[in-house]
Amino acid sequence: MRPEILFPLFAPARSLPGIGPRMEKLVEKLTGPNVVDLLWHLPSGLIDRRERPKISETKDGEIATMEVTIGLHVPARRKGLPYRIHIHDETGEMQLVFFNPRADYLARTFPEGAQRIISGRIDFYQGEPQMTHPDHVVALDEIEKLPLLEATYPLTAGLPQKSVQKAVSGALERVPELVEWQDTGWLAKKAYPSWRDAVLQAHRPQSLADLKPEAPARERLAFDEFLSNQLALGLVRLRMKKLPGREIAGDGHLRKKVVTALPFALTGAQSRALHDIDDDMRSPHRMLRLLQGDVGSGKTVVALLAMLNAVEAGYQAAMMAPTEILARQHYAALEPLCAEAGIKIALLTGRDKGRQRAQILQDAATRELDILVGTHSLFQADVAFHALALAVVDEQHRFGVHQRLELSGKGGKGTDVLVMTATPIPRTLTLTAYGDMEVSKLDEKPPGRKPVDTRAMPLEKLDDVVTAMRRALEAGAQVYWVCPLVEESDEVDAAAAEERYKHLRGIFGDSVALIHGRMKPAEKDAVMMRFEQGDARILVATTVIEVGVNVPNATVMVIEHAERFGLAQLHQLRGRVGRGAEKSTCLLLYASSLGETAAARIRIMRETEDGFRIAEEDLRLRGAGELLGTRQSGLPEFRIADAESQSDLLAAAYDDARMILERDPELETERGKALRTLLYLFERDEAIRYLRSG
Repeated sequence: MRPEILFPLFAPARSLPGIGPRMEKLVEKLTGPNVVDLLWHLPSGLIDRRERPKISETKDGEIATMEVTIGLHVPARRKGLPYRIHIHDETGEMQLVFFNPRADYLARTFPEGAQRIISGRIDFYQGEPQMTHPDHVVALDEIEKLPLLEATYPLTAGLPQKSVQKAVSGALERVPELVEWQDTGWLAKKAYPSWRDAVLQAHRPQSLADLKPEAPARERLAFDEFLSNQLALGLVRLRMKKLPGREIAGDGHLRKKVVTALPFALTGAQSRALHDIDDDMRSPHRMLRLLQGDVGSGKTVVALLAMLNAVEAGYQAAMMAPTEILARQHYAALEPLCAEAGIKIALLTGRDKGRQRAQILQDAATRELDILVGTHSLFQADVAFHALALAVVDEQHRFGVHQRLELSGKGGKGTDVLVMTATPIPRTLTLTAYGDMEVSKLDEKPPGRKPVDTRAMPLEKLDDVVTAMRRALEAGAQVYWVCPLVEESDEVDAAAAEERYKHLRGIFGDSVALIHGRMKPAEKDAVMMRFEQGDARILVATTVIEVGVNVPNATVMVIEHAERFGLAQLHQLRGRVGRGAEKSTCLLLYASSLGETAAARIRIMRETEDGFRIAEEDLRLRGAGELLGTRQSGLPEFRIADAESQSDLLAAAYDDARMILERDPELETERGKALRTLLYLFERDEAIRYLRSG
């Protein structure tokens, strides 16, 4: 239950002064539905009225606060024209401008000959300063009514600044004193205020420096948010570890057969990752491990050897991929190796129906099957395993924390989960998105992978590219031609691909094939089959080929409008070539009017093939939400904190959360109870359910 002291903060925003039904919708759109959401909506600007410029010193566009004498009133001569009031000081004169005013109100507020302090935005009109509808007007003896410092907030259409300021002011009156959850030594070292003072100071800046992320009040609140995120993920990790698992230790006899059949020796990174996985599987707790590997680093082999460990111990394993194409490719890669070891493996996708599906389900339920490969159809209720001990999930960022837990529940007693991602993930994102997992990295390429020659050319040279392509085809090569992302829409992207397909087909005839996201799975498979077998020599595609496609004979990758793709995506696409013995080339075709960021992306692609460096650069250029696509990534949306620019704070929160949970896993000490309040404050209620007494 949420602590009672927080109830006023979780009241609806409409309970604040000035928020009626119409405003409520706008406030919710801007900040969220509750009072607390307004506390996290920090000011972006500051109006300072302590200075008193003279009329002659005013600047266009600036907010000025001046002491002036009221002069002549000039009412509007006809409807639609403004009402003007002349004002002056010893340095010059200017006008106040009002549209559709009440004349009696202006006569009372601005009596001729009186002195007033006025504040508002200065606009120059025909070279002369004027002020339209001043924000504040006070008599000299009422100066205390003028807010000398006023925070301004980001807005949404239809919501006036004054309404937000009034609502925030009402929210600040409800901010309670809470028991401190931060370590006192850390607070002193960083000179952070208490939580309540931090909120008040963040909303009442005294200078522009107070608006910066590194201002003590703001940094304190960002650290609180990071800590709540890391604690929540840590509690999920602890829960996973508490759930009884199986102690799985194979004898290595199946593994030995597969390793002998491999055309290359395992890399050091693969051996280290396997060692980590074996340790996890041998422990009585459940495994939840992330296997990060760059393009072509041999993740699938590591996953197979992990699954064989389960099979050797008398259990089953499953591998789940995000798309049918990828599931089929995994199956195609694993099946011959499983045959070498005498292992029974099957493929289950949404397309399998009737008798065939029933047979696969029966085999899984009766232990006839050792390994089952599939798409998310493996999640479906009718899929039951006899003894599922290990689930391998490929392309992690499509699956959030909840699905990880759901999958691990499939095997009854508790299934170990190994998640693979071919997108190297920068450390800051690893912490925020995968903090519930242990991490192994494959940062070496298997021997024999040749570097890909990456070149960049303007789109105007398209004819030269086609000529070079003809030469490559005559030499026996196959070519990928990836069409531009028009917008994140299968329909529009498919149209662009169809146009390029028609163009190339006009030159190269039937050897050109087309694949895009709007095709039916069976059509996609048929096209891929033609390309894999060499019947089709050029594959025109949208980004559906981004992951997992493996055709060693394809040695040329052309990416049209490369400037529209993210770095990680370009790196993934380039990883489709360079898989065979022949030298490979990647051509990045770009529009001549390249923006700065796009130019940087293309430069980095030419400089390096190191996926981990590329991921760090991508994060720097694009930001976390875009990098993994926040909507699909299960990435937390931070309200105050920023995982990129404050990565040092995030790392400190990660360390602190680990230490807290080692000493007080149920959050039962005095600090632990205060930390529960922190979790509720940042709406990490889900995590509190994982506490025995929560």
